[in-house]
Amino acid sequence: MERILKDLFEILEEMEAVDPVALDMSQTPIPTSYFVIMTANSSIHMKSLRDRIVSFIKSSKLPLIYYDKGEGYDWMLIDAGDIVIHIFTERGRNFYDLEGLWIDAKRLEILSR
Repeated sequence: MERILKDLFEILEEMEAVDPVALDMSQTPIPTSYFVIMTANSSIHMKSLRDRIVSFIKSSKLPLIYYDKGEGYDWMLIDAGDIVIHIFTERGRNFYDLEGLWIDAKRLEILSR
């Protein structure tokens, strides 16, 4: 799973996702291992991030359980089983504050920047 997270973060860096973070959710009641959270800088950027991440998940043989297919959201979700990816607008990320909600979840260092 570490390799998949590293590859995912390389994609996020390449696509200029804003402030991507990974949270270890294994010690929480949420039935997933990791949350990956990021901000998109526009609706087009959000759609591009979603489409690229969905392609990556499919090519990585992770289960693609669910993903938001529409547009114009403040929050898009991609559920890949052990990894749940959250793509926010800046407003959505501030409002929902998943990092604050799950403050006790360990923040992982995936790429050294």
